[in-house]
Amino acid sequence: MKFPERFSNLPAYAFPRLRALLDHHDPGGDVVHMTIGEPKHAFPAWVTDVIAEHAAGFNNYPPNEGLPELRQSFCDWLGRRYGVSMDADANVMPLNGTREGLYNAGMALCPEVKNGQQPIVLMPNPFYQVYMLAAISAGAEPMLVPATAETGHLPDYAAVDPEILNRTVACYMCSPANPQGAVAGKDYWRDLIALAEKYDFQVFADECYSEIYRDVPPVGVLECIGDADPERVVAFHSLSKRSNLPGLRSGFIVGGPATIREAKQLRTYAGAPLPSPLQHAAAAVWADEEHVIENRAQYHEKYDMADRILGNVPGYMSPEAGFFLWLPVGDGEAAALKLWTETGVRVLPGAYLAREIDGFNPGHEFIRAALVAPRAETERGLTAIRDVLYAT
Repeated sequence: MKFPERFSNLPAYAFPRLRALLDHHDPGGDVVHMTIGEPKHAFPAWVTDVIAEHAAGFNNYPPNEGLPELRQSFCDWLGRRYGVSMDADANVMPLNGTREGLYNAGMALCPEVKNGQQPIVLMPNPFYQVYMLAAISAGAEPMLVPATAETGHLPDYAAVDPEILNRTVACYMCSPANPQGAVAGKDYWRDLIALAEKYDFQVFADECYSEIYRDVPPVGVLECIGDADPERVVAFHSLSKRSNLPGLRSGFIVGGPATIREAKQLRTYAGAPLPSPLQHAAAAVWADEEHVIENRAQYHEKYDMADRILGNVPGYMSPEAGFFLWLPVGDGEAAALKLWTETGVRVLPGAYLAREIDGFNPGHEFIRAALVAPRAETERGLTAIRDVLYAT
């Protein structure tokens, strides 16, 4: 089946290009997977007990808006984590993973026209491909804004031409950033919200990496709204990284009442609600922090390991948060292929996470390496990266 023409400007990683690149070469031996951000740490052992306890719920259609217990667990967690008070009926809705919400935000919230013109959705470059697909599907024009070393690896939306901002209906912002690991501080969030107020657009804050950090919890966008319109900000959270439960598909959207009404309306027709036994499990997981602390400690060990093994590499950036390394290698695709054929270590070419604009792809010179595998496997992968790509 041919991919629709309107999606042809997606980055290469939206297609099976990496698989085709690597499958032509068999390095033999054990493979170290560092391409995809799929956590491999253990999830809480009691999760399956909760699912079994509520297994009778598989016999019923789950509620689109989510179980009351689950929605309240979102609000309780937001209160503990960010010190904000949210209403379980008006401000939150569960998602079948944050990817669903990040895509559907475009469909539910982006108007067809702004100021008599086709609307624009801003997003960082590099970026998570769902952002662009959401914009295109909603009939908006995706506009990529560089997130490079010159901008602290965060997009400088304030530098965008006012004519573009006058057409902007939303911007996507990922903090901690994928792939660079940069974190937006209070000033960044406040300035972005003020810009959104001035030009009347919404901020879609992808915060699914918020609980993987070194020492200081990343600031959340909800902490920075101040006197702005409560509909101005929409945030997305997930258990995938926080709790090592990517397969549970539990995330949620939080925003103003009008935003959540629109999200619920779309979900009524196009949503895929989580089965109620899984919602019960998710409610219990959101309520527990002990396993999150233990999980974060394992990433601390990997941060230290990466610093020890790669700390002398020119241009190495120790991530502030998240679990990706964004490593300068000159030519990301050539480096990924060399690493694979010589060592069996799979990483992602940075160009696959970005789009070329005016002859420049901000990911071309990088590879992304995920620190998600078990400790020994991660150490092997990092050592191979150093010895093969940075040997002098």
